[in-house]
Amino acid sequence: MTAKKAPSKRVSDRTTPRASVFVGTSVDGFIARKDGGLDFLPADGGEPHGYDEFIESVDAIVVGRKTFETVQSFDEWPYGNRTVVVLSTTLREVRVPKGAVCEVMQGPPSKVVAHLAKRGVKHIYVDGGVTIQGFLRAGLVQRLTITRVPVLIGSGVPLFGELLKDVRLQHVATTSYPSGLVKTEYRVLR
Repeated sequence: MTAKKAPSKRVSDRTTPRASVFVGTSVDGFIARKDGGLDFLPADGGEPHGYDEFIESVDAIVVGRKTFETVQSFDEWPYGNRTVVVLSTTLREVRVPKGAVCEVMQGPPSKVVAHLAKRGVKHIYVDGGVTIQGFLRAGLVQRLTITRVPVLIGSGVPLFGELLKDVRLQHVATTSYPSGLVKTEYRVLR
């Protein structure tokens, strides 16, 4: 009699960090104006809508160069001492704000995720239009949280770009807030 093997777990389930998006958009789907301006978003982030709890669950943040430059202009560094990975094909190093932990990486999202996994990162926050789009195309985002701000701006940087195939989503929850913010959470289906 031969012994039956226990079903093997996929290695990626244990070692691949989960990647999440938590982003604000205009109702017409723009995350920034064409010039990168964010003046249509609530200046103070709006009333509490889950961002603080979300960022506490994050080990590392992955952003593109433009998003990093925008965040550097904020009055306060929003990421604390979490590792911030700046994706850029042109930069070799970045000016790091006081108390921040930042590094530059190049390569496809799968390589970035694999590198962070080797360092023990469990949860990645993906931010910035091009970066979010790249991680979605690579099938690396597990959760999307989109907060719509009650404004139409007509044009700007879209949250979503072209995709090679549909990305199926499962609705998790939608919450509206007194200011008019509407937060919707989705699980990305495989």
